[in-house]
Amino acid sequence: MTKQKSKSMIQRRLIPTYIFLGIVSFISVFPLYWMISAATNTSTDVSRGRLLPGTHFMENFKNLMSQQPLWRALGNSFLYAILTTVLCLLVCSIAGYGFEIYHDKWKDRLFSILLLAMMIPQVATMVPLFQMFSKAKLLNTAVGFMLPIISTPFMIMMFRQNARAFPVDIIEAARIDGLSEVQIFFRMFIPTMKSTYAAAAVITFMNAWNAYLWPKVIMSDNRAMTMPMLIANLITGYKTDYGMLMCGVLFCSIPTMIVFFVLQKQFAEGITGAVK
Repeated sequence: MTKQKSKSMIQRRLIPTYIFLGIVSFISVFPLYWMISAATNTSTDVSRGRLLPGTHFMENFKNLMSQQPLWRALGNSFLYAILTTVLCLLVCSIAGYGFEIYHDKWKDRLFSILLLAMMIPQVATMVPLFQMFSKAKLLNTAVGFMLPIISTPFMIMMFRQNARAFPVDIIEAARIDGLSEVQIFFRMFIPTMKSTYAAAAVITFMNAWNAYLWPKVIMSDNRAMTMPMLIANLITGYKTDYGMLMCGVLFCSIPTMIVFFVLQKQFAEGITGAVK
């Protein structure tokens, strides 16, 4: 009887916690639900605050297809985001690995200078970057989109911090076995740091997919349009079709949600510095 009473008392004490978590979960999920619901309603219903799903999704989708190059924008976003993610993981992991495994006094000073770049706002570099890329004839190209973001101080710092958990004994044993430094990196470091790569991939993919300011500056051709630029085009004008707008937002959000849900476990492990 005492055990049952103690269990019931514990459950009663947890009721406020469950209520709080339920409210927070509802607040977190509601924007996603409202986005999906708004994509199925007319612009008038969205303006009036209708929360229930409607029957105008196909109409909104057809209007979006007729007014904007949806598939081209999706293809460009996938191309830029995937290439940027792959190159960023390769460049930043090599830099972070080198800073930690082969660090000395001068490399530590160089890394401190590199971290200072995190304090410079991106807007402050837009004009010189645009001038450089314009002279290099890299406007409206995937290379122009990727170059400024394939190596970031945050990603290098993240790989360096997690590389501290990489066993040095493994490197020494591999060197004794005759492996080169390149083989040690690709055969031993990368498989061991899978969770770190997954977390970095999620962050980089989302940043590249949601990038708007730099693509807007460097991409003046509609054939190079990305999804954030397409959505921005839907807001312009004297009248905004909110149903069509939310339909575009839905298509823009689905890839990032899929990437996060697929890699959420590895993302959590990589952020906490787990090594397997």
